[in-house]
Formats: sequence, structure tokens, C-alpha cells
Amino acid sequence: MINSKMDSTPTVAFLGNYVPRRCGIATFTHDMFRSYTEKYPGTHSFVVSVEDLPHTYAYPEEVRWTFDQHDPLGYRRVADQLNASEAEVVCVQHEYGIYGGESGSYLLHLTRHLTKPYVVTLHTVLKEPTQAQRLVLQELAHGAQQVVVMSEKGADMLNCVFKVPFTKIKVIPHGVPDVPFGTKEANKEKLGLSGKKIVLTFGLLSPNKGIELAIRALPPVVEKIPDVLYVVLGATHPNLIREQGEAYRNELMALAKALGVERNVAFHNRFVDDPTLLEYLQASDVYLTPYLNEAQITSGTLAYSVGCGKAVVSTPYWHAQELLADGRGTLVKFGCHQDISQALLRLFTDKKYLEDMERKAYAYGRSMTWPQVAESYRKVYSSAGTKPAKVPKPALPKMKLDHLLRLTDSTGMIQHARYGMPYRQEGYCIDDNARALLYCVRLMDGTQEVPARLWRLVETYAAFVGHAFDEEQRAFRNFMSYERTWLERRGSDDSQGRTAWALGETVCLAKRPDLKQWASHYLREMLPTLSAMTSPRAWAFASIGLTHYLRYQPDEQAATLRNDLNARLMELYAKVATPEWEWFEEGLSYDNARLSQALLMSDNPQERLVGYTTLDWLMTVQVDAFGLFRPIGNQGFGKKRRECLTDFDQQPVEVWATVDACQEAYNHTQEAKWLTLGDHAFSWFLGNNRINIPMYNEETGACYDGIHSEGPNLNCGAESCLSYLAARLRLESWQYKQVILRSAPVAPTKVAAIPVWKEKSSTPGKSKPALSIQPISMTGGPRPNFVK
Repeated sequence: MINSKMDSTPTVAFLGNYVPRRCGIATFTHDMFRSYTEKYPGTHSFVVSVEDLPHTYAYPEEVRWTFDQHDPLGYRRVADQLNASEAEVVCVQHEYGIYGGESGSYLLHLTRHLTKPYVVTLHTVLKEPTQAQRLVLQELAHGAQQVVVMSEKGADMLNCVFKVPFTKIKVIPHGVPDVPFGTKEANKEKLGLSGKKIVLTFGLLSPNKGIELAIRALPPVVEKIPDVLYVVLGATHPNLIREQGEAYRNELMALAKALGVERNVAFHNRFVDDPTLLEYLQASDVYLTPYLNEAQITSGTLAYSVGCGKAVVSTPYWHAQELLADGRGTLVKFGCHQDISQALLRLFTDKKYLEDMERKAYAYGRSMTWPQVAESYRKVYSSAGTKPAKVPKPALPKMKLDHLLRLTDSTGMIQHARYGMPYRQEGYCIDDNARALLYCVRLMDGTQEVPARLWRLVETYAAFVGHAFDEEQRAFRNFMSYERTWLERRGSDDSQGRTAWALGETVCLAKRPDLKQWASHYLREMLPTLSAMTSPRAWAFASIGLTHYLRYQPDEQAATLRNDLNARLMELYAKVATPEWEWFEEGLSYDNARLSQALLMSDNPQERLVGYTTLDWLMTVQVDAFGLFRPIGNQGFGKKRRECLTDFDQQPVEVWATVDACQEAYNHTQEAKWLTLGDHAFSWFLGNNRINIPMYNEETGACYDGIHSEGPNLNCGAESCLSYLAARLRLESWQYKQVILRSAPVAPTKVAAIPVWKEKSSTPGKSKPALSIQPISMTGGPRPNFVK
């Protein structure tokens, strides 16, 4: 339990990278942890380390968990571990580049699911962030109890640029070791540098540090102070090593030689620990930071040098402007080695000037020592811990069938809605009525008593499907006008496949024998049509339906066809797939995950493996730069390979397909990651999407038709409504469905069997149903009420 007293000392989980990784943030996190636990030893605090190279580092015992910065699922796993831990507050170290996703967006996977209060320490605040950088940091700050920066400039920029309120910002300086003043000569002797005038620069070597300027500044200094020695202490940055080896260091050494000062420059190419760094700092006469970029809000090495009471010469980057004010250091112009020469010469030729600067720096640094910083952070943690922990929103909103009922009349389900109102001008289609039938029989599955109103819906959708069948073609029509006139004799391959899928699941799941017989009749009648289809998605839809059908009853003809459809998908995969493009086609379009799902449901191990492989790959490309689920938008339809990965015109049907496929993958593998991925995909409906707007309207039960760059498509048609409801149903337990279906259960006693439709007129457009079904009232009277 979190201590409610403001002077409490909470148990803290420190999250960032960590030693022995060679990174300034790793050192800072280590120093933070040690200073806090040494000052407050009874807290049982611990560390969670993000890794750039998993399974590489031998961590000290305080590191409890690690996770790969490039694995989005790892962030959710760590959030769950932290939520279950004894940590009362989480302290997150934030720096660009140490977390995965664009601008570190994967970190949001963790904070979104974290129920413990968290504090974030910012090591960089950008003056001109990209849109991605701005959005990531704004969300991170919004969820934090407090945001810590290390300078007043950082606080001002955080407020001005990122709109974080000052009430949430706390300035705590970068911590420094508490060392004695005036031990310069003793440390020079210890390092074998007696008699030298030491100028020191420390840090991981990289071109932005401006070391070449410092070397160019040396000749005038060496001419007057021959015993000056410029020590460049620190290994080359690991990222630079990976990209170009030691080329930059070699260039610097060549420059020193060309200028005739190679004897006055000493490169120590190694990563040094804190004790060694302190020896060099205390031995130095001047600390030099000739950085090239103003936009540095925090410099740990600058803080260390001030804390040790060193005279500092620096370019005027933001942290230096603040820390070296009031005579605590000397600022020189960016890119001007002549200014550096003059500053060094004055310090070495004016002893009083040097000593005054040292004393001012040391006095200022007493407020920056790690024990002082630990106490400042303790107050922040304590304040955060007294605030209520974040209560996660319910994973699933209350189920509402209102919009489904709104779109359903005595004929079937109307295709489209404008701003939530049924748009009768567009009529009906078998695609949506087959989906509606599928959803309703799934809703029945596992229930003891099915409400009569739900039976009425099933009968309505089934009647539409049966009426759509053309016996001569042994295929289904698709589009019907609102006046009940068929607009075509035969629907597309996809329409045939979707209908076969709904029929197959009806055979498998329906509660009444007559409904099973009805669905079985039509499914067997259309087998030749299914065999002749050429659309890969239609193959997948039909395969899924046939697999469900075969689970209920053996059928050699159906089994042969199902195996043939799967073999066609396998052939496509063999022709198209590469290590970079693990897919069946040259592009991605709609209902993509259904192709993988069909193979995952196969009895053939090789087919299941391809289903697993393709779905695993698909989930990696269906994540955008912010780590959000990104269903392929129809802007990308018809484009090849990665050109199809567009951000907008995303549609709900793709989310449903993904949720279903992830559930199927979990059924076969029992790998928890599939549940996490399915849940993450579903959260697209709830606002975890590119525009950060819920697609599902909890008040009306409607779902927007898609995401455009300017916002949601405000139309709420049948496909979107059913996609939400069916995906929602996939995530429920059987017990929860019982609650949803609760109204006044009425046993469906002696309900008439659903007939096979017959056309009474062969005149085009004049077909009439052989059975009259009483309409569901849309304006008054009792409405089906599945949710209280």
C-alpha cells in the first residue's frame, strides 16, 4: 500500500538503461538508484533495464527485469510485471534513442498499461521537435504525476513547446559526486601528470562534441604554455563504432599531428568508471566542452565538472548558459577555436581569475550532490505516491446492440447509415446479412437459454441469405434495393465466400437442428461455386466456413474442397513470399488476417506453420510509427509491397479479422502474445489509433466507418457495426455473454423451421419472399433489449 504521508519514502522501480551498458543514461540511472537506496536503504527499490542488445550485459543484482527496446510486446509485459510488483512509484528515464518505435513511441505501450503512478525524468527537451517527438512526449507527460527536468531552461521549453503545465514540472539538477575541494596536485601525481596544465574533455567520442575545435585552439596556447596537456577521456560512441569504426578518432589524431600539437594531446580510448573519472576531473585545471549544438538541455559531464569545482570553458549550449552563469565558467562562441584559445590563456595566466571561478563552481555544486538530489527526488516520489494510482479503463465497454437493431428491419440488415441513421437508398447486401447471421449464432454459442428476440434476428438474417440463393447458378446474389428488388443475379467471389463462412459457422454453432439443416443445405448446394472462385480472400472465407462445418459433421466432398482451397493459398505463398515480405500476395488490402486464419485452422501442420508465420509478419507491419495498431487503409489497396502501408482510410473490418486470427493463433500455440496482440488490435476501436478518437460510440452502439486523415468517417454502416460487435464478442468469456444476453429469457418453444426460399416470379426485380416475417419496430413498441 502507498504511504499517504508526504514525508514517506516509497519503493521505486527505476526504469531506463543501466550499467554495464556504456551510455550516459545508464550511468545516470545507476547513480540515481545507488544514491536513493544508500540514503533510504529500507525501500526495496529495484531497476528495470531497457536493452539495445538483449542478453549481452551482466547486470548487477538490483536489475530485476529487462526488455528489448525493439520488441513492442516487451513493454506491455513489463507494465504487467510492474503493476503486480511492490513498487509504489515508477521513475522513467526518457531520452530519444533508448526506446523503440518512432521517437521512442514503444514506451507508450508501457505507460498506457501502467497502473502504478510514474514520474518521468527528461534528459532532452527539444526546441523544434518533429510531430512524432511532440506527440510521444506530450502523452508521456500527460500520464505522469510529475515531470523532472534538470534546468530552468528545460522547464520553460517543456511548457512553451510541449504545453506541459508548470504545476507538473519539477527542476532537479543533475546529480554529482560529493568530493573534497582542492585536491588537484595530489590527483595529478596519482595519474602521473605532475607538472602539467591539464585541460580535460570527457564523454563518449562523437563528432557533435567539437573536439576538433579544441585541438585547433591548442597551438597559440602551447606556444605560451608548453606544458599544457589536452586529455580526451572516453571511448568512441558504440553506435559510431558500429557505423565507421575509429575513423573519427583517427582524424582527430591526424589533425593534432598536422598542427604540431600531438605531444600536447592525449587520447584515452576507454570507458571509465566513476572513480576514474573523478580522479581525472580533480586533477584537471580546466574542463572544456566545445559542443557544436546549442540544443543540449542537460550535460552530465558539465554538471560533474562544476560539482568538482573546476574552471570550465564551454560553448553556450543551454545547460552551460545556466550552469556557468554568475562567473562559474567562461562561455565562447560556437565554432570559434580562437575564442577557446583566448579563454584558456587567460585562465592559465591569471591565477586569481582561475581560483575565483573554481570556488564559485564548487559552492554552487553543493546543492547538486547525489545525496541532495536523492532527497529532492524522494519528495517527488512521495508526492506521486500519495496520489491515486491510475485506474485503467475497463478493457471492454458495455455491449450494446442498439445500432444493429436500428439497421435491421423485416427484410434484413440495411447496408449503410449516414451519421448513424439507416440510409435506405443503398438497400441491403448479402455480405452484411451473412455477417449478421454469423455474429448472432456466435452470440448464442455457450448460452443455456437463448432470448426469443435473438432468435427473431437469426431468422431475419437467415431468411435474407436463403432468399438470395439462385438455384440455377448455385450461387448467391449480393445487392438488393430497399424495394426488395435484386440488383444482380450473382454476387462476387468474396460474397460467396463470406456466405459460405456464415453458413459453416451456423451449422457448427446453431442451437436448433432445423437451423443447422438449413445452413447445411445451402452450403452443400454451393460447393461447385466455391470450387470455381479465383479470389484468395474468398478462398480463405470459404475455408474457414468449411472447417467449422466439418467440425460438426464429416463430409468428404467438403473436406476435399477445403483442402484444395488451402493448397491454393499455400501455392500463392510459395510464389510470393520472401524473408522481407512473408505474404501471399504482392500487396495488402482488406481482411488480410483471414488468409492466415484459414491456414491456422487447418489440420495440416505445414499449413498451420505458414498461417502462424504470415500472421506474425502481418502484425509487425500493422503497427505504425507510434506503436499503434494500423490496419491497412484502402489508400494502399492495389499498391505493391510496402507501398501499401498507408496510415489512413483504415476500416473496422480489418480489426475484426485481426482479432479473430490472433485468437486462432492462441488456440493452437497457447502463446500469450497472441492475446496481447488481439487486445491491442481491438483497442483501435476505443481510441488507441492514429487519430486518438474512439471509433465506437458507447451511447448509440454505432461504429464509425473508418479513419481519414482529417478524422473519423462519421457514417456508421452495417459492416463497421458488425466488425466491432464480432471483435468485441471474441474477447469475452462465456460468463460475460450470459450477462449481455440477459433480458427476460424466453425459451424458443415450437418455433417454426426456417424454410428454403423459393422465388414465385421469374420476372427480374419482382421476386417476393415466400414467408412474411413480422418487422422489428423501429419507432415504437417493444424493441429487442439485450442490454439493460
